[in-house]
Amino acid sequence: MARADLDKQPADVQRMFDAVAKRYDLTNDVLSMGQDRRWRHDVIRAVDPQPGERVLDLAAGTGTSSQPFADRGATVVPCDFSIGMLRVGKQARPALPFTAGDGTRLPFADDTFDAVTISFGLRNIVDPAAGLRELRRVTRPGGRLVVCEFSHPTWSPFRTVYVEYLMKALPPIARAVSSSPDAYVYLAESIRAWPDQAGLAAMIAEAGWQRPEWRDLTGGIVALHRATA
Repeated sequence: MARADLDKQPADVQRMFDAVAKRYDLTNDVLSMGQDRRWRHDVIRAVDPQPGERVLDLAAGTGTSSQPFADRGATVVPCDFSIGMLRVGKQARPALPFTAGDGTRLPFADDTFDAVTISFGLRNIVDPAAGLRELRRVTRPGGRLVVCEFSHPTWSPFRTVYVEYLMKALPPIARAVSSSPDAYVYLAESIRAWPDQAGLAAMIAEAGWQRPEWRDLTGGIVALHRATA
């Protein structure tokens, strides 16, 4: 794929996610070999939602990542720019208040949430730095940010194998299980082009968040970044 293919317009990315919505959760489970369930559990532990807190789950997709917050007694708002994702999610989880929203112009007032989180969606926002600033805006002083995102494996030989998997094995697997397999070619390239752990921590700090830190998951395939408002 040419580098220019990453320069998709917001409407193009939205249509891409609308197209994959129907089998999105199944495809993610297959492509991650079940690791996505563990990563979601790690996000919940990092956010540590308390009963009655307000939590924003941005890029929530079908709400699979949102339901555990509600189960813990928090008031969670799943937000996504893909109407297709929201429709699939609302059918499966009608009690959740799914909300359509652009990550660079969130439809919420300042200081609304006790915690905000985004899993595997920050790199798909057209301007990730603007998205981080918007998340800061809607978080109350002292509130928490948790970003779960694909990153760079820390062991060099494994990093090579991982990149080969992304670019060669992932698209064929996606063709077997996804409702729109071509989208996963774009997703693989976006993962490869994403900043490493320290690079994302610097981006978070530049957006106004305090004390960013991270923890590697699955050898650095995924990194869990945390910060406070």
